[in-house]
Amino acid sequence: MSTIITEKDQQAAVKTLERLIAVPSYNQPAEAGAPFGRGIRNALDEMMKICDELGFKTYEDPDGYYGYAEVGSGEKVFGVICHLDTVPAGDLSKWDHDPFKGMVVDNAVYGRGAQDDKGPGIAALFAVKALMDQGYHFNQRIRFIYGTDEEILWRGIAEYNKKEAPIDSGISPDAEFPLIYAEKGLQQSYLVGPGTDKLKISLQNAFNAVPDSAVYDGPRQDEVKAALDRHGFEYTSDANSITVIGKSVHAMMAPKGTNAVLRLAIALDEVFDFKPLDFIGKLFKEDATGSNVLGDVKDESGHLTFNISSLEINEKETRMQIDLRIPVTVDRDKLIAELSEKVAPYDLEYVHFDYLAPLYVPKDSALVKTLMKIYKEQTGDSAAQPQISGGATFARTMNNCVAFGGMLPTTPDYMHQANEQWLLADMQKAMEIYAQAIKALCTD
Repeated sequence: MSTIITEKDQQAAVKTLERLIAVPSYNQPAEAGAPFGRGIRNALDEMMKICDELGFKTYEDPDGYYGYAEVGSGEKVFGVICHLDTVPAGDLSKWDHDPFKGMVVDNAVYGRGAQDDKGPGIAALFAVKALMDQGYHFNQRIRFIYGTDEEILWRGIAEYNKKEAPIDSGISPDAEFPLIYAEKGLQQSYLVGPGTDKLKISLQNAFNAVPDSAVYDGPRQDEVKAALDRHGFEYTSDANSITVIGKSVHAMMAPKGTNAVLRLAIALDEVFDFKPLDFIGKLFKEDATGSNVLGDVKDESGHLTFNISSLEINEKETRMQIDLRIPVTVDRDKLIAELSEKVAPYDLEYVHFDYLAPLYVPKDSALVKTLMKIYKEQTGDSAAQPQISGGATFARTMNNCVAFGGMLPTTPDYMHQANEQWLLADMQKAMEIYAQAIKALCTD
């Protein structure tokens, strides 16, 4: 199989990625025509300009929610689903260089978005551009779809799906090779119950992370410490408060973490007589698979994960924040009905917040088999297998779509971290994989 990507192709891709990184695009307050802030709209404008220059036909939603660029003709549409927003840079003192300049440093493209997701999106775009330049004929339309709100609530891609016709098949270059064919359903919710004047705590954390600390500064601290000691739970204390120590992991891997909020709640439940606390202390305990509440919920995509990340108790109410990663074949409605029934005896009510339906494309589908064949040919990794994830990519918002790259299994992970960067060699390999895959799927 002859190589498609030339050195010139990669150099052009790198220069364009630097150009896109130089447009900061993290979520900010809405403005007219910029629902997620001026920076993200600027990045969408810039991306459309880039695609125009490369010879793609473009469309930009006038309200600023999404854009797309396509080449080819026919009724069928092959989608490449990308996002232009990034997380903020965070503490700039932790970066060795300006995160929004866009530059090559030590044989890597450096800056916020290099890996997530500006880099892979540009790699896939220039893979298609290389096929265009070499005269390949596309037997369907190849459409690059650009979402603008992936790091927050996916409102941009939701707007695309409201206004545009569905694709026939596609990929999202926003994960890791070889391929993700199944992503669990993602349900985020609250368990809400009565308040109490005996206890006040406010432990607020992100839905999608296991909390690594939980501070208690209320009454009866000696009794709480004694309960923590009985369980062997790690903590520190001073004259005013107790800090329970845990281990943070992403919610999709919750059983591998140590949930400090749960550990504190278990201890508090032994000290205070309060029904909502009994749910954690006497039923849920520390089982992040939810088995104590819902039984053994699993399928080929793995076990249910159940993360309780936040706990607030005051005079008005008790509120627990939960993140469920639901196996792909499990009936979500039945699961939620059972959960609602199980929490009721603890004076808790289930309250919906957000849901993302699962991704599932069979491993024996033509799409998965073709992409896996190309990946193995290009990497020599004959043992590679399609993967399952508890995470979430835009692939799950589209018909017959899977997450395909752009990170190689050996690529150092800088996503959402300081000094985000993508090795030039890994970028070039990803470009070649994308070019060969599009050639196999979309050319005569």
